[in-house]
Amino acid sequence: MTDSLIAIVPAAGVGQRAGRAGAPDLPKQYRLLAGQPMLRLAVAALLADTRVGQVRVAVSPGDERATPALAGLPRTVCRPCGGPTRAATVAAALADSGAADNDWILVHDAARPGLPPDALARLIDACLADPVGGLLALPVADTVKSGGPRVQATLDRNGLWLAQTPQMFRAGVLRAALSQAQAAGTTITDEASAIEAAGHVPLLVRGAMRNFKVTWPDDFELMEKWL
Repeated sequence: MTDSLIAIVPAAGVGQRAGRAGAPDLPKQYRLLAGQPMLRLAVAALLADTRVGQVRVAVSPGDERATPALAGLPRTVCRPCGGPTRAATVAAALADSGAADNDWILVHDAARPGLPPDALARLIDACLADPVGGLLALPVADTVKSGGPRVQATLDRNGLWLAQTPQMFRAGVLRAALSQAQAAGTTITDEASAIEAAGHVPLLVRGAMRNFKVTWPDDFELMEKWL
């Protein structure tokens, strides 16, 4: 591997859905899991693969929690370049990184502290051999319904996947895709959606159940059991 592999962790959000009584103003990435801030665990999971040369954590300007939460972690820098949306934060972090077009960018959610080393290695191995890059994902196992509050239809789950992170793409391709999506007013929910909107076809790499995104209050207890 000759090109750098840089990980970006967007951590400028407040995680309102994960809020709890007693700590309504504490962003979920700083909530403790097994005695450690969730953000620290997510970054440590990326550092488990030595091919990741650097992890760049993008937080909101004025965030004073990130530096102590990440203290002592190797190959990790914290940058106050977070924006109002995930896409804006990733784009700013990418610009701040100074990555060359051919460098690989690995974007991972701060709320996925359960990323297993084998899943991360599987993604990196697959993407290094792919012209586009890709993402971890899991095939949908449950029956899928649309509608609400009443069912409108039952959808065919064949070929449906639940996207996870990390998502790994060349820096130049990702930079251009995010810029094009912003100019077109396209809603971007993850990096792969920007890549798809730019006409590319990302690779789907099987993820892991324990790599779920901590979103709701009950998810903290479940993640602690995995950890």
